[in-house]
Amino acid sequence: MAEATCDIGLIGLAVMGQNLVLNMNDHGYKVAVFNRTVSKVDDFLNDEAKGTEIAGTHSAAELCASLKLPRRVMLMVKAGEVVDQTIDYLLPHLEKGDIIIDGGNSLFTDTNRRTKELAEKGILFIGTGVSGGEEGARFGPSIMPGGNPAAWPHVKDIFQAISAKVEDGTPCCDWVGEDGAGHYVKMVHNGIEYGDIQLICEAYQLLKDGLGLTADEFAEVFTEWNKGELDSYLIEITATIFGKKDEDGQPVVDKILDTAGQKGTGKWTAISALDLGMPVTLIGESVFARCLSALKDERVAAAKVLEGPKKVLTISEKKQFIEDVRRALYCSKMVSYAQGYMLLRAVEKEQNWNLNMGGIALMWRGGCIIRSIFLGDIKAAFDKDAKLQNLLMDEFFSNVLNKYQMSWRKCIIHAIEIGVPMPAFSTALAFYDGYRTERLPANLLQAQRDFFGAHTYERIDKPRGEFFHTNWTGRGGRVSSSTYNA
Repeated sequence: MAEATCDIGLIGLAVMGQNLVLNMNDHGYKVAVFNRTVSKVDDFLNDEAKGTEIAGTHSAAELCASLKLPRRVMLMVKAGEVVDQTIDYLLPHLEKGDIIIDGGNSLFTDTNRRTKELAEKGILFIGTGVSGGEEGARFGPSIMPGGNPAAWPHVKDIFQAISAKVEDGTPCCDWVGEDGAGHYVKMVHNGIEYGDIQLICEAYQLLKDGLGLTADEFAEVFTEWNKGELDSYLIEITATIFGKKDEDGQPVVDKILDTAGQKGTGKWTAISALDLGMPVTLIGESVFARCLSALKDERVAAAKVLEGPKKVLTISEKKQFIEDVRRALYCSKMVSYAQGYMLLRAVEKEQNWNLNMGGIALMWRGGCIIRSIFLGDIKAAFDKDAKLQNLLMDEFFSNVLNKYQMSWRKCIIHAIEIGVPMPAFSTALAFYDGYRTERLPANLLQAQRDFFGAHTYERIDKPRGEFFHTNWTGRGGRVSSSTYNA
């Protein structure tokens, strides 16, 4: 029987799993590894993990026997039933007080269930979001753990050691909250990532079709943007992408087919927003934009049939227009993050979690895909007011929006004039205008609902909570609908 000398076990040696193991090894932790396709264990030990302290095991029994108490086992396997199967496979070899960590992109409701079911068996469960891709996993990801709070002290040192650090050395990892809170926060991170990527793509198309910029010019523009307010990982890699040439000297980006894939976390964010009644419109549009991109054959056919604007307007002030697009991108990004935080506020209330909003911004500040200096501004806003209802109401954000909103409008007007689709930019501005509108036309909407379904309405000259029904035609009855949903 193997001697219990290992600090943590990890199951699932795909790209993220391998890199996390190597990261843990670098920080002085002895890791035992296992993979369902057992040959992968030996391949890993003979290649990437050669010369390390990493211990290979060939069964759940051997893995668990090699771990110090309480045993800590991290799963880096595909979300869904594979997680449940792996947990069932492990359970006979664990005892009370041992810890299972799910580091995949699991749906938060699954994590809620697993935390509860495993607690009944005396096993402590953590569902943790891990962001940063291959490089983040290897050299410092953003880690968002939630689940059974009793487990946190047992994994805190390892997680904080291997996570990314911000300038002052603070780790981009802290306890998020109970049950599925960690996975929920990771889901919202991924939704915001969808939004950021879509916004960058729309800025690209507007500048490409509106100004005819070349890939080399784009590389310069994005390099410049990365020095200011938009300084972020995604802007940085976009500049690199534009600079990459194919073997024939042409930009690689121009040769890539324009159909986007997705793994589902953006969709989950949009579904959760609908469930909670939160207008997270930008992430929703970003998911739909990917769906539209996938209809390539239909779009090719439609391009031959459906007409756009005949006249292409020329921009005389090229430099000014590029700056307008930069400002519009920044404003739209603010709306996206504000919507993401609205969703976190809503789920916190619904699930009775206690989320540290500033702490979440700090966790996203380094290591993850959406890392940016902008998250420092979000952290500062919540440090100033922990109960801040909406980011757009913070002085820093409202000042920028007030200053830049005309550039935002100009970009969208120009896009409409030349027929460039800007779903994310447009929905961000529509939300901004809706949010700052004191009286929306929902009074007419409520009148219509009351007309056809006797759904009742509230009145501006009566206290909130009093409901009224009008007999609009003189023919209807006086009975109103017994349920009221705003």
